[in-house]
Amino acid sequence: MLRILLVSVFISSLFSVSNSQAQQNDVTDSAITQTMSDNSNTPLRIAVAANFTPVLKILLKDFSKNTGIKTQVISGASGAMFLQIKHGAPYDIFLSADSRRPVELEQAGYILKNSRKTYAMGQLALYSSSHAMHASEPLSLDLLSSPPARFAIANPDIAPYGKAAKEVLTHLGLWNNYQSRLIKGINIGQTFAQIRSKGVTLGIVSNSQLVLNNLPGIIIPNSYHQPIKQQLVIIHASKRKGAAKKLSHFLLSDKSQATIVSYGYAQTNKAKS
Repeated sequence: MLRILLVSVFISSLFSVSNSQAQQNDVTDSAITQTMSDNSNTPLRIAVAANFTPVLKILLKDFSKNTGIKTQVISGASGAMFLQIKHGAPYDIFLSADSRRPVELEQAGYILKNSRKTYAMGQLALYSSSHAMHASEPLSLDLLSSPPARFAIANPDIAPYGKAAKEVLTHLGLWNNYQSRLIKGINIGQTFAQIRSKGVTLGIVSNSQLVLNNLPGIIIPNSYHQPIKQQLVIIHASKRKGAAKKLSHFLLSDKSQATIVSYGYAQTNKAKS
């Protein structure tokens, strides 16, 4: 009887050691897998709003140089990329032109917890491609009081800068006068291209587009519209969360923020909401 009891204890201890080793191996394998995926040679996939794409590409030169992280930039309309993320698009980080879509992604559980941050504050500007750089009369918001035959803005229903442009015209009591004259771009990049090519000669664009291209325009007071709070989020399904966090920290650094402001954006408070 004693012999049977001793054998039973011995076998039980073997199973206990085996299970312990298996658990340790599972933890080790998990850590190795996470490290391998985060150090992958696969580029960090960045979905970015059209208005911020040129500035991001400038900033990424230093980011990649300092970190060795390869990146892939996918530029487009914030609304379109928002839907793509909800349908499983393999993005690692999303730089939106607004805060509404990042908030919705957060509420639906699509992002890494506490990753939502404000990286830029957009500014609107009135731009006329028919107004000479050194004209005797400076460009003025008074031009808006006499609606032209055609006026360009981004689509207010899908583009954050278009929504803000509508708010400006509404604030000035001009929205009803302009509705039938509007040429709506799918995003602020298309609107800027339409005016610069003189397909339309007057419209509301992002101030950063004028700064980047050394073009004249007049900044529209921020009090005329709701703040254009541009936020970023790290996608929960990303396999490169570590690299995405590094990019987030880089964009929010004092040096990067100073660069962003120098390209026509307003100062942020680095608030996350």
